[in-house]
Amino acid sequence: MVGRVKRKAGLAEAAARAARELPPATCALCGRPLGTRVEWHHLVPKSEGGRVTAPVHPICHRTIHATVPNALLARDYADPAALRAHPDIARFLAWIADKPADFHVPVRRRR
Repeated sequence: MVGRVKRKAGLAEAAARAARELPPATCALCGRPLGTRVEWHHLVPKSEGGRVTAPVHPICHRTIHATVPNALLARDYADPAALRAHPDIARFLAWIADKPADFHVPVRRRR
């Protein structure tokens, strides 16, 4: 019974801590304000040993992974500024700039 009480106290403490912490204000890729859904992008993919994450819109996250393979993300595009310079990502950013924060459409892989 003691273990169950400690676990519930730990969950309550974690929930209170999460409520106090404010979510990040802007997307690491496009710079627009974040909406209700936030995804965390590993700047260097976990499969390549990455641990650092950045908040992004779901559509931005899907566009990153549909455009750039993980090996290239780890090698050439670990920095969000370098990722923004990629020609296909730059075209996406120009298109998404005036869309609302929770805007979403299906993302297709470029060939």
